[in-house]
Amino acid sequence: MTAPLTPPPPPHDNTPHQVWQAPPAGAPGAGTYEQDGPGMKTEVREAAVITVAMALGGVLLGLLWWWLAPHVPLIGDEVDKSWVVYLKDSEGEQAIGVDGTFTLLGLGFGLVSGLAVFLLRRRGGVPLVVSLGIGGLLGSLLAWRLGMWLGPTSDVIAHAKAAGKGVTFSAPLKLGTNGALLAWPFAALVVHLGLTALFGPRDPEPGYPVGPQTEDPYGAPLS
Repeated sequence: MTAPLTPPPPPHDNTPHQVWQAPPAGAPGAGTYEQDGPGMKTEVREAAVITVAMALGGVLLGLLWWWLAPHVPLIGDEVDKSWVVYLKDSEGEQAIGVDGTFTLLGLGFGLVSGLAVFLLRRRGGVPLVVSLGIGGLLGSLLAWRLGMWLGPTSDVIAHAKAAGKGVTFSAPLKLGTNGALLAWPFAALVVHLGLTALFGPRDPEPGYPVGPQTEDPYGAPLS
């Protein structure tokens, strides 16, 4: 008794039709093999424009800080023919309010700038992220210096003499902590990276083989 003869499995077809190829232009998946983004030179130019725009935005931040920040009251007194200056309200929170005002304004500017950059350039990219950080920091520095320049003079003794003995005057506008300068770039980076992760473009699916298949994945011939 002999075993039934079974036909041998069909040989694998190694014809060029079985080679995975890039789809032609216009076919689904064709963008996978194209350059991603507008190009590094264009991204660098856009990043430079964003950096300059954010740095100039520091002028507006400085004006708002000077306008909205609370005034720290000081009093001058003459003791033994020398002037001394001290806080009118030693338990007041105006100095904390100065830092808080700058921080809140920086967070607001960071939210707006991060959202604006995402809407203008949804694909993102390393140059844009760097420009958000550098531009926000430059804008904060400009706002800080501008607010100090617009505020009361830093020579408190001369200010006390000009105001007179026992007369209340405002302290110079300054930051108690330099950490407030990081509010704008930090908020801009967090907002932009978060929006890019949630709503940014996704990579296209990989291309599929071009040409007819002669067998299924298990080696059986297709009808």
